[in-house]
Amino acid sequence: MYQRNPFNHKISVDFANRLSNLQPQQKVRVIVLLHIDKGKNCGVRQSPAERKAAIESVRNSARLALEYILNIIKDFGGQPLTENPGPLGQIPIEICAAGVNALAESDMVKAVLEEDQTIVSSDGTES
Repeated sequence: MYQRNPFNHKISVDFANRLSNLQPQQKVRVIVLLHIDKGKNCGVRQSPAERKAAIESVRNSARLALEYILNIIKDFGGQPLTENPGPLGQIPIEICAAGVNALAESDMVKAVLEEDQTIVSSDGTES
């Protein structure tokens, strides 16, 4: 049965349906994509010093976004699976389904993806 996805594009419809079938305290592993400041000169050729400054700006932006959502993660009994966000502003988290929904409501979260999912290639083989 089709269910409306209340979080629009932050969680896929299939993932939202799977979340609705979980027990209240059952944990899932997700990858949270944080909203980050990409800087002013994206797409423009940069000097090494400008690139270094841009990378540091992205890291700082991701750390701030993570600090903002840490209370949500703790409130729902979750935990980050790494200390720092990755270079694209992603962080793996283990949390219950209600926590996933709360994260999706946050302005600091761009998207929530299932971590443990089967990937099907165009030729139909699974990995």
